[in-house]
Amino acid sequence: MEGPFFNSVQLDKERCKGCINCIKRCPTQAIRVRNGKAVITKEFCIDCGECIRICPHHAKLAVYDSLEVIKNYEYAVALPAPSLYGQFNNLDDVNIVLRALKEIGFDDVFEVSAAAEIVSATSREYVEAHPEKKPFISSACPSVVRLIRVRFPNLIEHLLPIAAPVDLAAKIARERAIEKTGLPSEKIGIIFISPCPAKVSAAKSPLGLDFTNIDAVVAIKDVYPVLLSHMKNAAQGYEELSFSGKIGVGWGGSGGEAGGLLTDSYLAADGIENVIRVLEDLEDQKFSSLDFIELNACSGGCVGGVLTVENPYVAKAKLKKLRKYLPVAKFHQGDTELHGEYWDTKIEYQPVFKLGSDVKESIALMARVEELCEKFPGLDCGSCGAPTCKALAEDIVRGVARESDCVHLLRQYIHKLSDEISMLDNKKE
Repeated sequence: MEGPFFNSVQLDKERCKGCINCIKRCPTQAIRVRNGKAVITKEFCIDCGECIRICPHHAKLAVYDSLEVIKNYEYAVALPAPSLYGQFNNLDDVNIVLRALKEIGFDDVFEVSAAAEIVSATSREYVEAHPEKKPFISSACPSVVRLIRVRFPNLIEHLLPIAAPVDLAAKIARERAIEKTGLPSEKIGIIFISPCPAKVSAAKSPLGLDFTNIDAVVAIKDVYPVLLSHMKNAAQGYEELSFSGKIGVGWGGSGGEAGGLLTDSYLAADGIENVIRVLEDLEDQKFSSLDFIELNACSGGCVGGVLTVENPYVAKAKLKKLRKYLPVAKFHQGDTELHGEYWDTKIEYQPVFKLGSDVKESIALMARVEELCEKFPGLDCGSCGAPTCKALAEDIVRGVARESDCVHLLRQYIHKLSDEISMLDNKKE
């Protein structure tokens, strides 16, 4: 689904103090400070959550659904992300978490990690069948897909055109629930338990898909404390609800998806700054010998999402320990005909950073940007409310800022004006 993009990351103006921490860390320069408050440019924002992570005043927040949303449906199915399992201490059986989810009000559960195993199998087939498109870039992280479509248009063709595990999980979960209950689709709620705001946005504005079966998205950090009080009781149960093995659960941390492709010819990078560095090198054709590139905007992978509670590297270690005694893959059930969903909508380049409407105008405006940059001191101090002098120049060209926003130019102007006034006074005397 292309067009207007829903943004989960939003600003709480009451809490914002107008500091410049966020503008310095935003990977797409989507934030400015104007009139003492931060302003997020929706078109530039990729919902990576870096501003939420860095804001000392907690003025950036992610918008998602309350756990109470399960009451809106006659039959609610939880879709736990594999990163959820890495939040708990001494967890040795995924079924404990799944049973606890049913105890807190869900009628059924279906693991995203189970769908991840199907996506891994489909990805292996697709990569093998299309060697001319290598290296393939993972499309599982919505922030990475959004980043590529606004900043790296030449790499769009390298995106793996397969739906994310959560979208496939939602489709399977709905079909199973309808068959099991006989209820109409609108009375069944498919609710994803998300580690990050990017996946909230992807559920509201799907990328590569015309439609998603996800009805609501709740945060891991909201579900976690509620689950804790039910874990002990859930540990006494015997209901087997887990359908995933090492490959599926491994998707929760960086390198897990690449591991599921069963190839050594891959690169896995996590953390948005590292992701950008890899994409820049890929654009320069430095990785032509690779089959697959896994990129996660959050450090450590999905376990590092800002809607989680555990340190990402501790959570990743917990997942590794949890996977130790699992089978390689578990979601068989005779469903050998199951395949991952392919995209039904092409990802289109979104030229949000483009200055002009055509080549001639763009060249003229870029020349104006260079001219302004020559005037500025090049300190990238952020005092103007923009992250860099070049960003301020581009804002001026777009008509949303003024040269006087640069405190250094303003000081020069005031000094010049003061000198002129002094000269006039001297002439009068």
